[in-house]
Amino acid sequence: MQVVHDAMNAGDVPRGVIATIGNYDGIHLGQREVLDLVKARGVETGFPTAVVTFEPHPRSVLRPESTVPLLTTQRQKEAILDELGIDVVLVIRFTTEFSRLPARTFVRDFLHRTLDAKEIYVGSRFSFGHDRGGDLSLLRQMGDSFGFSATAVDEVEMLGDAVSSTRIRHALLEGEVGEARELLGRPYSITGLIARGDRMGKRLGWPTINVVADNDLVPDDGVYSCRVHFPTFPATFDAVTNIGTRPTVYENYQRVVESHILDFNADVYGERVDLSFFKRLREERIFPSMMDLSAQIGRDVERARSYFASLQEAEPR
Repeated sequence: MQVVHDAMNAGDVPRGVIATIGNYDGIHLGQREVLDLVKARGVETGFPTAVVTFEPHPRSVLRPESTVPLLTTQRQKEAILDELGIDVVLVIRFTTEFSRLPARTFVRDFLHRTLDAKEIYVGSRFSFGHDRGGDLSLLRQMGDSFGFSATAVDEVEMLGDAVSSTRIRHALLEGEVGEARELLGRPYSITGLIARGDRMGKRLGWPTINVVADNDLVPDDGVYSCRVHFPTFPATFDAVTNIGTRPTVYENYQRVVESHILDFNADVYGERVDLSFFKRLREERIFPSMMDLSAQIGRDVERARSYFASLQEAEPR
């Protein structure tokens, strides 16, 4: 997959594309509906498929006081789009100057003159341009003149409400990683570097890795069944992850993400990992003693083993 940064000023963009436009934070099931349609139309027509997206997120520029934590890093977003078979990602640098660009100018100069777009697919609530002056109606009107079609894709509903990035953020901030997994169509994942910790887990009999997350959003404090993927191996292992301040061990300690990897014993400091959240096991709490904490970690490990064993049995063979 090709990634074009600063696409408004780049000279190596593909032309004659089947395109979609949006932030695509999380790339959840609702957004997948649009992307799958774009991919299918690309296969049918032979035109390249393109995702037009923005970096940084427009809200961080327009309303920095109300910036929301993003579900995916730019690198994660690009990796998922690559897996989905998108041909090119066109990243537009979102600046204050760009935010003032009228919607009609964006359609004429970029979508038509630069990309020569053939078909454009967007979500049903899509809006764009200065003061949100553009919408599906404007795209269709200008498409009639410039030779492209514009189509809205209906929202996907699940459990009685629309699937959205906002809904997934709320679930994760409540520790509901199972709900987030359903809405995303995959486990929520963070990426990061393994840093040296204080080796307290090892002294308790449960050695851990400490992950310094690249992501804005880390799930609520608690203990989770996770999977740890090492891209450099490459290999994936089941794990139990604690997020929190370790109140049994310290007072007023910094928040950490630490994982005990099941059946694993290797020096991996400095490695990058992907940590995927499958199920919340319990809340973080204070135990009467270090011995009680160690015993509870043992029970957490057994629950995680049982969970992943049942998950494996349920997977199609």
